[in-house]
Amino acid sequence: MSVLRLSKSVLGQEESQAVSDVILRDGYLGMGKEVMAFETDLARYLDVSSQCVSCVNTGTAALHLALQAALNPGDEVLVQSLTYVASFQAITAAGMIPVACEVDPRTITIDLNDAKKRLTKNTKAIMPVHYASNPGKLDEIYAFAKKHGLRVVEDAAHAFGCIYQGRKIGSFGDIVCFSFDGIKNITSGEGGAVVTKDVQISSKVKETRLLGVLGDTEKRFAGERSWEFDVKRQGYRYHMSNLMAAIGRVQLRRLDNEFAPKRRQLLEGYHNCLKSISGIGLLDYDPDFIVPHIMPLRVLNHLRDKLKKYLAENDVETGVHYKPNHLLAYYGSGAVSLPTTEKLYEELLSLPLHPELDINDVKRITGMIKQFLSESEEDVL
Repeated sequence: MSVLRLSKSVLGQEESQAVSDVILRDGYLGMGKEVMAFETDLARYLDVSSQCVSCVNTGTAALHLALQAALNPGDEVLVQSLTYVASFQAITAAGMIPVACEVDPRTITIDLNDAKKRLTKNTKAIMPVHYASNPGKLDEIYAFAKKHGLRVVEDAAHAFGCIYQGRKIGSFGDIVCFSFDGIKNITSGEGGAVVTKDVQISSKVKETRLLGVLGDTEKRFAGERSWEFDVKRQGYRYHMSNLMAAIGRVQLRRLDNEFAPKRRQLLEGYHNCLKSISGIGLLDYDPDFIVPHIMPLRVLNHLRDKLKKYLAENDVETGVHYKPNHLLAYYGSGAVSLPTTEKLYEELLSLPLHPELDINDVKRITGMIKQFLSESEEDVL
């Protein structure tokens, strides 16, 4: 029986043809008209102006550029520790200080009560991470930010296509950053985007992604090059290529009718099969409004690692999302105590979730989990 992969890029002939068209028709692989078209498509999908959308080469670059555009070196950013290291690396890359916070164990989104305790005069932003595609309580986050005069930079790497109170993530809010890497809800191979209605922030991001060259976005979208130009701020080579944009445009067309329904079906299947199983803790989701990127659950009673091994021996890949950043050497090696986060780290296990799985695969995986837990309970008795 074949291995059930944890995650997978799902592309086909249409994406292949789109890339071929860029190679054979356009003859220019860098940032140009295809990137402009992708930004226009994304803007239309989110119902915002195309000027609000800036495509870049990774989700991490999106976070880095957003932070650098909105804040100053030395500013502190409240962020949950239980997130991929990219969130923290983007903050420190921009010369800022990540302040590790606890999470709500029901959703694995930032615990505002804990964040409040960590406020200082240097706190200038909060970065809510939409863990497992769940935006958490965004209204409360924005109210918290307004009360304390903070910018909000949403790490929405998991959340493209998700809905919050009737609005798509990215269609509202301060600054929203997406990832389009190979296994996200849509992929452009590698890529990301910053979405903001703040004209100054958007302008800075568009310049900074192209080494700070003033007006270079407009030149490239017109198929021209900048020869005589000026640079007024530190920039990076973070722009998206036409090749990546071509893939992303096809993926975007497939999202609502193909990828999103399948991901939701798989999530619902997992929850229906596991919701009454002793020893398993499921996170709070609203399956009608999220497009799940990953399928994490809590394995209780110190059985996570044994279950992970058992599933691997039965050809089921699993993952752990994520090692908390405050435990990493670069971010303090556990100098800060976050007991809720540390306990969750020992329990979290992510099951396979991608559009090439079907409900029978879910039943196969959950059947193994039930069998393992049953045998473990017998061993205890």
